[in-house]
Amino acid sequence: MTLLKRGLTRRRVMQTGMAGIIGAGVAPIMFTRGAWAQEDFCNNPTGDTVTIGLNLPLTGAYAEEGADEQKAYELAIAHLNGEGDGGLLNVLAPSALKGNGILGKKVGYVSSDSQTKSDVARAGATRMIERDGAIMITGGSSSGEAIAVQGLCQEKGIIFMAGLTHSNDTTGKDKRRYGFRHFFNAYQSGIALGPVLGQEYGADRRAYHLTADYTWGWTQEESIKAATEALGWETVAAVRTPLGSTDYSQYLTPILNSGADVLILNHYGLDMVNSLPQAVQFGLRDRQANGKQFQIVTPLVSELMAKGAGEAMQGVFGTSNWHWNLQDPGSIAFTKSFGAAYGSPPSQAAHTAYVQMLLYADAVERAGTFYPPEVIKALEGHEFDGMGNGKTLYRAEDHQCMKSVLVVQGNEAPTSEFDVLNVVQEVDRETTTYDPSIFGGELGPAEPAPLC
Repeated sequence: MTLLKRGLTRRRVMQTGMAGIIGAGVAPIMFTRGAWAQEDFCNNPTGDTVTIGLNLPLTGAYAEEGADEQKAYELAIAHLNGEGDGGLLNVLAPSALKGNGILGKKVGYVSSDSQTKSDVARAGATRMIERDGAIMITGGSSSGEAIAVQGLCQEKGIIFMAGLTHSNDTTGKDKRRYGFRHFFNAYQSGIALGPVLGQEYGADRRAYHLTADYTWGWTQEESIKAATEALGWETVAAVRTPLGSTDYSQYLTPILNSGADVLILNHYGLDMVNSLPQAVQFGLRDRQANGKQFQIVTPLVSELMAKGAGEAMQGVFGTSNWHWNLQDPGSIAFTKSFGAAYGSPPSQAAHTAYVQMLLYADAVERAGTFYPPEVIKALEGHEFDGMGNGKTLYRAEDHQCMKSVLVVQGNEAPTSEFDVLNVVQEVDRETTTYDPSIFGGELGPAEPAPLC
């Protein structure tokens, strides 16, 4: 600040108060809190570049999703910097993006492997903030990671644009003012998938759940149980499995004598890639139970998982946030850009990562500053289109994007290695919207800590 003598920092002013300023021979000019904050906040980018921190599970149960996210982030950064074909910058509406970085600063990034572990994700985010000067943290494919990192970002005054996180808790009881989620959640999966399961399998069913034992699995199980029990289904058992398991035989054997006629796999990533084929190998899908054909359901599924599970995925229902073969302008543009860069269609993890990067950059441009409280204001209540999910609202009350949700089914007659899922139904935003108060939680303050 030019109004202070050299060497008299804001930290010293805070320690000594106005008496210290007067004693140093500086006139006691009064400042508003906002005037200070606009220049003095965590990792304010003062040079000609701005650094984004990518927190990615490049190893562990969700590594394949993390690798696809990294590709998408790198593509988004290239487009923001005016490189390539511009991708979704050409179709986002409304948009303040110019293709010259963010507020004229070239976008760079640092990255950290979260290993699909919450404590490692938090430690990596801390390093990128404190050592590398990251102004924003993004990424992740685990809700445990997302909740841990957005809690840290709230403490540090750094915005967190979550990657793939599906637990109700992320924008529910553990929501934070500095955390934002584009991806849909487990409750919305239940809203979308329940009616389709009722239509396909009827109301008289007995379900057995195998559930990844952490926040996402718990809320996915809760949500799909609520949706299916509302149909008239009975829940026979719900068994927790450790994240990262590879052998599910001990969990599958009891199903044979349980009286269940549906297995619901609340598994994601490599967990599902392992558990679904093993369930099919156990003969579950070929069984008759209670006079009905036994069925398997995977409430949340991605293209990467379907490809990894192979033939076992054929005919299995689930939900997705987005699919590369949608025919709206945004989906076509992103699939084209990603395919040209990497030789394969993007996954839903890649899509949500790319979109989050653009939405942050656009919010900064609209705010005219990197100062987090102003960027938060620009995101809260912002409605946009062109990103492949129809008209989407970043809801102010919980920072959950409200948009359409896809019900998908494993393709029984794939024409290529990428043609693994069919979109059965696109459930509109009005149907998947819910009262944000049902999951509790408090966003917390927008004003950041004085220094990170």
